[in-house]
Amino acid sequence: MFALQTEDPSINGFLQVTIKRINTSERMSQAVIHGDTVYTAGQVAQDAAGGTVTEQTRNILDRIDKLLGEAGTDKSNLLSANIWLASMDDFEEMNTVWDAWVSPGAAPCRACVESRLASTKFTVEIMVIAARGT
Repeated sequence: MFALQTEDPSINGFLQVTIKRINTSERMSQAVIHGDTVYTAGQVAQDAAGGTVTEQTRNILDRIDKLLGEAGTDKSNLLSANIWLASMDDFEEMNTVWDAWVSPGAAPCRACVESRLASTKFTVEIMVIAARGT
């Protein structure tokens, strides 16, 4: 935990903000909670590597659901999402799965780009930011 100084006398000059890391390795954390905001690392389809775009997207969104749950929130509190596709030819297929998954009326800000991913067996990578306590 760390403290940030503030000019607000109602909190005695300090705002306490905690940082919690989830599934941390030497290189990275799969999720980080800072105050009431949850940041996930880019998720790839570890359980569907080499599968179709639909299979990979479903696997990634399942992983995100689990991380958000562990962080005390869910997809209805998404603020933003970044999506990387190995090919924009897969945009519609990925969107079909995404659209069925996202909470109605709670679509986040979103960006989607084509990018070479860490391995050719992955065609989709997704990272999200969500609020907690809403």
